[in-house]
Parts: sequence; C-alpha cells; structure tokens
Amino acid sequence: MPTWETVIGLEIHSQLSTQSKIFSGAATAYGTEPNTQACAVDLGLPGVLPVLNAEAVRKAVLFGLAIDAHIAPVSVFARKNYFYPDLPKGYQISQMDRPIVGHGHLDIEVNGETKRIGITRAHLEEDAGKSLHESFHGMSGIDLNRAGTPLLEIVSEPDLRSAQEAVAYMRQLHELVRYLGICDGNMQEGSFRCDANVSVRPVGQQVFGTRVEIKNINSFKFVEKAIGHEVGRQIELIENGGTVVQETRLYDANKDETRPMRSKEEANDYRYFPDPDLLPVVISEAFKAEVKAGLPELPEAKKRRFKTDYQLDNEAAAQLTASRPLADYFEAVAKRSGCEAKLCANWINGELAAALNKENKDISECPIAPERLAGLLQRISDGTISGKIGKQIFEALWQNPVATADAVIKAEGLKQISDTGAIAAVIDQLIAGHAKQVAQYQAGNEKVFGFFVGQVMKAMQGKANPTEVNQMLQAMLKAK
Repeated sequence: MPTWETVIGLEIHSQLSTQSKIFSGAATAYGTEPNTQACAVDLGLPGVLPVLNAEAVRKAVLFGLAIDAHIAPVSVFARKNYFYPDLPKGYQISQMDRPIVGHGHLDIEVNGETKRIGITRAHLEEDAGKSLHESFHGMSGIDLNRAGTPLLEIVSEPDLRSAQEAVAYMRQLHELVRYLGICDGNMQEGSFRCDANVSVRPVGQQVFGTRVEIKNINSFKFVEKAIGHEVGRQIELIENGGTVVQETRLYDANKDETRPMRSKEEANDYRYFPDPDLLPVVISEAFKAEVKAGLPELPEAKKRRFKTDYQLDNEAAAQLTASRPLADYFEAVAKRSGCEAKLCANWINGELAAALNKENKDISECPIAPERLAGLLQRISDGTISGKIGKQIFEALWQNPVATADAVIKAEGLKQISDTGAIAAVIDQLIAGHAKQVAQYQAGNEKVFGFFVGQVMKAMQGKANPTEVNQMLQAMLKAK
C-alpha cells in the first residue's frame, strides 16, 4: 500500500462588518426577529437595482494589502445562478473571472516551523439567507435577514498538508481579519466559516487526487475533526478498491463523520455571467494609498516588536498579540506601570486570562481597566506587597470596578512587612521551637528550608517581604 499525502485548500467566508448590506441599505445587525432586515433589493423584487456598498470595497482592499496581494484595478460582479429556498433572487451576486483581490500569501507556524500558504484570490459576494429546520414539524423556515450581507470569500492554494496546518491557517486568518477590523470573527453567529477541499494522493505523485468539499464548518475544532475523518474515509475507500467521487459533504459533529450533500458543481453549472445592473469596480492608485494609510500594525509585526522592545519570549508575545485589544491592553499596562514588561505579561497571560476565561469574557469586557492593573503591579514591583497578596488585591479589583490597589492595601492593612527586626523576632521563635527541623537543615536537608519559609509567612499573615525572609532565614539558620 502506498503512503498517502493529504492535500487541503480552504475557502473562508468572512462576513464584513459593515452597517448595511453589500447592495442595499438594509441593516446587518445579528439576532433580530426573522425576516425584519430584508428589503426589496435583498428579496430581488421586480424593478429594484443593487447599489454597491463602498465600505465593503474598502475592507476588501484593506485585506488584500495586508496579505501582500495584487489589487485588481478593475473587478467585475457576476451572477451565480442556482436555486435554493434561502436564495430569493434565484442567483447570488459574486465575482468569478475578475475578483477584487488576486494572489497573496499568509505565513503560518506549525511545530515551530514557518510555512507560507498561498492565497489564490479573495472576492466580494452577497450572503444567502438561512434555512431553519428546528421547531417546524417536518418543514423548514426561511430567515432572509442574512441575505445580502457582504462576504469576502478567501480562497487558499492547495498548500495545506494536514488538518493541523489547516487549523493554523484558519486561526491566523481569523486573527488577521479581526486585527484589520473588517470582521468580528464570531464563528457561533456565522461571521467566519469555512469550506474545506480535501483530497489524498500517493506520496511523490504530482497529480492531485479527486477532491471533496466539506461545507460550512464553523469552529477550529470541527475543521480539524472533519478533515481528519474525511482523509481517513478517502484512504480506506481507495485501499479497498473504491473511487473517490467529487462531491459536497456535510460534517456531522455528533457522529464525527461526513455525509454526502450533493454532487460537486463546476463553474459552468452555475451559468456565470456579468451582472448587468452593476458597473465594473475601478480601484485607483489614490484609493489604494488611502486604504494603505489605514493599515494597522499586523499581528506578526507586533509579535516581533514585543519580543524586541519588551524582551518577551516567543510564547508570551504570541499570547499577547492573539488579538489587537489584548495587545493594546498589555501596552497600556506596561507604559502606565513602568514595571518590567515580563511582570506585566505574566499577570495578563496568567491571572487576568484565567479570570476572563472563568467568566467567559473577552478582554474588551474586562472589569479591570489597564490603569488599575498597572497600579497593582507598581505595588508588587516596589515591594509594597508580595505577589501572593497581589492576587488577593486583584480579586478585590475584579469585584469592585472603582477600587484601586492603593485603596485596598490601606483599607485591608495589606502593606508588606520589611521590618527586619519584626521578621528576625518571628524567625527566632521558630528556630527555638523546631530544633529537630533545624538539625535536619544543618545536616544538608534543603527541603526543610521551605518549611521555615512557610511558617514565617503564616505567622506574619503573608505580609512579610519574601526576599527579606529568605535572606534572614539562611543567615540565622547557619549561625545557629
């Protein structure tokens, strides 16, 4: 039996975060009552004409510039004809031969190695409505609120060779569109979803195998599982003498399997032709320059800067730049506190991240503003409180949105004790009362030292300066 190679290409549908739809003035807000945000244009009623949303064009160009892609000076909208209940016009306005964004690339990192993934194109199109199958007793309901919402479909080259690489690429793209502010990336609401084209071939063979498209996958976990299952299915089928059929399949997360949806259409099945109601889109150099001026610092560039400017390791920098608001939060804390960047990074990636995760909050919903966390870290850094007491104060700041670290320290009497006389008195008492442990330490049992540190901190209610405690303990135990 041959050794098999997996070939994967992803089509990512990124819903653009415009206030109105791509060809009409209807709103795009999520979660409204069904069929309350579909106007005459979205429904394709007689006599109406589409008008292109300039903001959708701007966001598409912004994305193209971010992936170092060719921006077409002229792009054309076409009608993609097919019948489906949630497509009221009987066709979808999309781009075929002349998309707005041409060849570009995105770099991913898998197992410590960087790989460049080609992006074939990114084109603008309108979304369809949504079919609802629950609570209709054998029938389907149609909600057309989503019809006409602007989409940017991002099509990769077949450069991905594993489910792990596919997930890394999808995550990187998800991070990028959110950094750019062109998509909210909410996968549960369908703002960012994926179709995966999967095939297998014997290692060394240049010709691609027959590909199968897995439709509408809306989580990173399911992308990995769906591809993994489909690869196994295709290999088993071929090795048992069967043939892979080009088709569209759906992934069933409950059964962890893919199942046939329909035979895969070719472009000519859709009878594409230029939309007669829409003029070609002309992108001038001046417009490109204007959009480029609005490009934010991109994730990889920000990660490199964090490693250089703040002396952070790769893991800490990657965590902090996972989202633009999180990176901004870190920089605000680091600048306001004046503390060592590593201390700020450790608290944000540790205590703060855990608290946000526990309450299922995003950094934008964090109840501790950067200046309040900065105030806490200043008191840890200057020795006013210990890290352990800092966690206690952090909890108080989390629960009280107006409290400051200084106010909590004063109200609770949490100031760290650095009085060497007071610490020495406690150590003297402990040494006198634990002759056995003193003998063990002097005989070379270093573990007993931790016992003494714990006893001192307990006796002083956790307020003793840990550095002073360690230094004085070592000196006084050796002198005994």
